[in-house]
Amino acid sequence: MTHSIKWILHPKMKILSLITSPPYKLDADYIKRYLGDLTPLQESCLIRLRRWLQETHKGKIPKDEHILRFLRARDFNIDKAREILCQSLTWRKQHQVDYLLDTWSSPQVLHDYYTGGWHHHDKDGRPLYILRLGHMDTKGLVRALGEESLLRHVLSINEEGLRRCEENTKVFGRPISCWTCLVDLEGLNMRHLWRPGVKALLRIIEVVEANYPETLGRLLILRAPRVFPVLWTLVSPFIDENTRKKFLIYAGNDYQGPGGLVDYIDKEIIPDFLGGECMCEVPEGGLVPKSLYRTAEELENDEIRLWTETIYQSASIFKGAPHELLIEIIDASSVITWDFDVCKGDVIFNIYHSKRAPQPPRKDPLATHGITSPAGNNVQLIDKSWLLGQDYSMVESPLTCKEGESVQGSHVTRWPGFYILQWRFHSMPACATTNLPRVDDVLATLQVSSHKCKVMYYTEVLGSEDFRCDVVEDLRFGFPQKKE
Repeated sequence: MTHSIKWILHPKMKILSLITSPPYKLDADYIKRYLGDLTPLQESCLIRLRRWLQETHKGKIPKDEHILRFLRARDFNIDKAREILCQSLTWRKQHQVDYLLDTWSSPQVLHDYYTGGWHHHDKDGRPLYILRLGHMDTKGLVRALGEESLLRHVLSINEEGLRRCEENTKVFGRPISCWTCLVDLEGLNMRHLWRPGVKALLRIIEVVEANYPETLGRLLILRAPRVFPVLWTLVSPFIDENTRKKFLIYAGNDYQGPGGLVDYIDKEIIPDFLGGECMCEVPEGGLVPKSLYRTAEELENDEIRLWTETIYQSASIFKGAPHELLIEIIDASSVITWDFDVCKGDVIFNIYHSKRAPQPPRKDPLATHGITSPAGNNVQLIDKSWLLGQDYSMVESPLTCKEGESVQGSHVTRWPGFYILQWRFHSMPACATTNLPRVDDVLATLQVSSHKCKVMYYTEVLGSEDFRCDVVEDLRFGFPQKKE
């Protein structure tokens, strides 16, 4: 039986849609101009999936280029591609993503401190997006905006990328279906491993992977520092294997020679901050002012629960009553990370090591008489009979932290045993203090609010067995050079 084929040209979109009964075949010129090389089997998969959408899907039917991305993401397995495509179409409808570029207005803090932007195109005609991640204050952005606003901003970037791909397809006269991303990691440090920030990043990756497959043509990671293996270990399991194959990682300045940027980007558009001559309008970033931070209550009211979702603990610290946290380390070369905000007063932060376990905290003697000591909720682990240098040792220099400061850090453990993180009250200079009799110390602490500090903290141990290769050695001795 012979079947006729009817083609309709949509002037605005300049694509061809097939509406008939089987068998179907796409025009060869249309494939070459808009879709790229397709085998007969791949062409058949595209036609069948589009036909199924036309018959069953209620709503806007995506363009062939969009359908093709999902087929490629699942190696042209129609059933698998159809499943993720339908989930994505439902997601787009629920969140009105098709209208995001017309409705989303980025807050000013993103314009000023989000260190990313579009910059010309690569040698293949792909739109080029530059992200200066090492200069970005991820914690400040999360605290000022919340996770949802950052996610919406990243979605708008992806939607803009799709639009630019369509434009470049017209300009270059060949299919441009993906873009190139250049990530500059100069300045990346343990501060960027702030747990809520990593959590937000992982969620963003998950959403992008599910709804924008095969849109990343190449990812160039430049000036990867020694802390990069830790970030890579945390993030890479959430990235599709096909996407990971598109990553090119350069440490130090080895991106400047053969095999570096000039192989992928025309020399005249290499940004000035990477040694090129082209001025780049990507913001330089910097620390987000704490005056722009939103309170926990504001984030909760907006149903944005990220760093306020119980991963942080609070502790009140009184004069003579430090707060101490015990961490047992089984394997040397584990990494202890911490992040805390000094909400009130000034504190001194220490980290100690002991081979023996501290005894359980002693019961507050005042509690037996019905009196609540201000240090009643504090955990004190270091016995007063212990001698520094004999029973326990200091493994980091003391750090004085002022009220309002946000502190991030890490320690690569040299020995197994017990590590104690300690926050203690930072006394005022002797000339400014009032001498009180020893018998009145507790009562004075009860009465004088200036003898109270408060911190919110989060700690995590990254076990050495979780790292790939010799990540801890990379932390100590520098990121290995890229191998040919």
